[in-house]
Amino acid sequence: MNTLFDKIWDAHVVQNVPDGPTQLYIDRLYCHEVTSPQAFDTLRDKGIGVLRPQQVFAMPDHNTPSDHAAPLAVGAKQMDALKRNCQEFGIRHFDMGTKDNGIIHVVGPEKALSLPGMTIVCGDSHTSTHGAVGAIAMGIGTSEVAQVLASQCILQQKPRTMRINIEGQLGPCVTAKDVALYIMAQMGTGGATGYAVEYAGSAIRDMSMEGRLTLSNLSIEMGSRAGLIAPDETTFAYLRGREYAPKGEAWDRAVEQWRQLRSDEDAVFDCEVTYRAEDIAPRITYGTNPGAGIAIDGCIPTLDGLSDTERLQLDTQLQYMQFQPGQCLLGTPVDYVFLGACTNGRIEDFRAFASVVKGRQKAPGVVAWLVPGSWAVRQQIIDEGIDKILEDAGFELRLPSCSACLAMNADKVPAGKLSISTSNRNFVGRQGPGARTILASPLTVAAAAITGVITDIRTLPPAPPL
Repeated sequence: MNTLFDKIWDAHVVQNVPDGPTQLYIDRLYCHEVTSPQAFDTLRDKGIGVLRPQQVFAMPDHNTPSDHAAPLAVGAKQMDALKRNCQEFGIRHFDMGTKDNGIIHVVGPEKALSLPGMTIVCGDSHTSTHGAVGAIAMGIGTSEVAQVLASQCILQQKPRTMRINIEGQLGPCVTAKDVALYIMAQMGTGGATGYAVEYAGSAIRDMSMEGRLTLSNLSIEMGSRAGLIAPDETTFAYLRGREYAPKGEAWDRAVEQWRQLRSDEDAVFDCEVTYRAEDIAPRITYGTNPGAGIAIDGCIPTLDGLSDTERLQLDTQLQYMQFQPGQCLLGTPVDYVFLGACTNGRIEDFRAFASVVKGRQKAPGVVAWLVPGSWAVRQQIIDEGIDKILEDAGFELRLPSCSACLAMNADKVPAGKLSISTSNRNFVGRQGPGARTILASPLTVAAAAITGVITDIRTLPPAPPL
């Protein structure tokens, strides 16, 4: 009667503290340049080392520039500190500009550093991404990063379990990003707070690995502690032959074990919800949280029937976004488009974008940042000739970086400008002070990039095949 989450969690319990948290063993720790320096300082202050450095991998991503300019001063300082810490403590470091570098939540799965059944942590909220391979993956704080560095364990309260089923077949041009935005609109940004979410159902089983990574990535935006998907043949096909995947007989043994990683048929969840895939259309956000979203051909909610608190919340969001209650956003001009981030910076996302813009031209006046999630993704874009399609359409392929997801580097949307973005958050100022952000899928972002306005991808004539 165990859930997938229970099985992985229970296999990693070192001890249960009476009336307290669980001491949980951690298989993989990822570090980036923003949250880790203080954790290493803690080790120095206490005079201790890293217990199992071979299970820790580090790389800069938040501050790396997506052009050939030097990093901003603060970012350069953080990246230098990460490199020095890794050298001192014997940790594998994938430096900026090297073939192994990229956004940590893209590199982990693509190198098979993240594997089914693992417990994975990182000082970053979107660590939930790695749960797509059938792992427990959680974002943690800096003090907890220090715990794991020192002991390979962490103290955690076990979350409750939730299963979200998506049954049926997704419609044309509906992607995993649209599924995630739909779930958040239904449940709210706090709807999964305190839960570990397992995604299941026929629509999830039909999803590509890249789509599953996108869905798990956005679990944190509902307040979830983790988001995971049972490994299956899609998972195994994705991981097979990758750099850190088991090889030969070890692979066969691993797959045999991984096939057991699924919730029992009689497993009981603390909460379970089911949605129909056919009810999900391409989606966009209109407010300043990822749950404030509508179908692309829908309208922003009105203030009718709202409580005073709800009215104030909606009105505040719309004032910032410069939208009106009841407004339909189709045809709204956009200033910036962004394809990338740990949400949608994978090869499948660039193939999708290219499938829309092939044979067309970028709209005049639109600034486009197309930023791969890793150097491996960038090389694959070049190997497949996608870079030529983008160039012919008037787009530039940039260098791997978190880029315009979070305005910690030079890629900042100016105040008042409207960006349509494949990233994960549309918070006030997230893409730059005063910037306005609409979240959408790569297909919807591509449609806006060539029309200059918010466009329903389903209404565009098909482009020539790739």
